[in-house]
Order: sequence, then structure tokens, then C-alpha cells
Amino acid sequence: METIGKRDIVSYQVEWDTPKSTTNNRIRAGRAHRVDSFLELARKIAALQYKNPQYVLLFRGQAKDYKNQKGNSSLKPCLLRPRKGSSELPGRELLLQRFQFLAEAERRLVEGYESVSDIEGVLKIKRQRILRWAILQHYEIAFTPLLDVSQSLRVAASFASATAEERAFIYVLGVPNLSGAISASAEAGLQIVRLSGVCPPVALRPHIQEGYLLGEYPDMPDIEQKQHYPAFETDFGRRLLAKLEFDPRTFWSDAEFPMITRGALYPDRHDPLFVLAQELRDRIGSQE
Repeated sequence: METIGKRDIVSYQVEWDTPKSTTNNRIRAGRAHRVDSFLELARKIAALQYKNPQYVLLFRGQAKDYKNQKGNSSLKPCLLRPRKGSSELPGRELLLQRFQFLAEAERRLVEGYESVSDIEGVLKIKRQRILRWAILQHYEIAFTPLLDVSQSLRVAASFASATAEERAFIYVLGVPNLSGAISASAEAGLQIVRLSGVCPPVALRPHIQEGYLLGEYPDMPDIEQKQHYPAFETDFGRRLLAKLEFDPRTFWSDAEFPMITRGALYPDRHDPLFVLAQELRDRIGSQE
């Protein structure tokens, strides 16, 4: 994956009230720019899109700004992250276990999918690995080499607020122009999956969340392919165009811009695929 902004990009740093030329490395290494309300956030994102027309902006919300060993913001897919509570990147043995678990989860998903979808949907999930990964990731069945993002700023901010206490973070990622359900850029070493274009209607979560997935291009299906990618190259922090923070206790005070509730983000009782996901988790167990 190439680093965004071989030439300068325009963004906010912690001390800047207006966006100025900077670099991806300075954004990752610096503190997040503070915003006080959703409306302020929306206005600043609008300025970023206007100043960086060469990129499409996608968003990720988190309750914590995770750092790599150099102290830079790190956005890694679940499959490539350290174990919970550790800062050490996964070694070959752990990665092999995770890829094996993912392959088994894919197989079980295909077996169970026939009960919740039509023939067309079954054929798609058999043919498209990226669709299997999308479902396994969004329904928290297995880790994948993909990173969850959203086209909706409000969805991302709501996710960030859900588990945060005093600080929540919004990451703005710049990607190449989108074309169709799956966009691939050999130059950027990146593929972007629009989930509403690949996930069937029975999978409500990705549609409601206006979800996208980012992955390496060509993709990384197993441990052998992973060996061709150094750890720093599989960090989506390399696509970071801006990093902003807010206090979730006061951020949503404007009644015109309320936080999306958990029940709306996860419409589980209305979602046929959620039942299948629960059955799969019971059958194959927890990832770690």
C-alpha cells in the first residue's frame, strides 16, 4: 500500500484553525485536532474534501488512538493487530492460526448461508472471497485482512462515541476514486469494497452502517502471501488524511444532530444474517 500524499496534502493539525499543507507522517505523529460539535466536524470535513479533491474521503471512528512502536497512529485490520493487551505484532505462528481460523469460518459460512438466501446469493458467496470476508468481519465471526470504514461521518462518530469516555477519535482516510462495488488501484496498492454493492439484502448491518472495507491489492488470502508485505505496509495509517478528536459527553448536544443509537447501528432483531452469525460463533468458537 502506498502512502497518501507523495506531494503535500491539506489537513488540520492540532494548532491550526484552518487546513494547511502537511504530510501523512506529520498527521500520524501529531496530536488529533479538536472539534466541539458534530456540526463543526461536518464543516471541517467539508473543507478537507474541497481542499483535497483528488481523494474520496472515508471515515473510521474509535475510542482510542492506537500507536505503533514509532508513536504514529496505526490503523491495522484485526487479523494483523497485536493480541489484546499486547503491543507486539503477531508472529508467523499466530498469523497462521488466524488465517486457518478465517478459512474454516469461510467454509462454515458457505454451508450455513443456503438457509438464509436465494440461489443467486449462495453462488455469489461461493465465488467471492471478499463477500465472505465482509460478512465474517461485520458480524464479528472472524478476523480478516480488511479494515472497516464508513462513508457516513455520523455513523463513524457514533461508533467512536459508543465506548469512549472523555475522548473519541475520527480518522479521515483518502482513497482513490471509487468505481462500482469493488474499486482496485494497482498504483495505490489498495482495494475498496462498497458493502451495499456486494452484500445481499439479508445482511442488514453493512447496509445500515454505509460500510466500506479497505484491503491490500492484490489481496492477502493466506500466510504465504502475507510474507510478501512488511508490517508497516499493511497499516492503513498510510492513508490517513486527518485525525480529529472530540468529547462524546458534549459533542452531541445539538438536538438536530443526534448520535445514532446502538440498536440502529446493529439492527440484530430484524437481521436474518445475525441469527446465522450467532450459530456460526457457537459452532466454531471465539477467535482468541
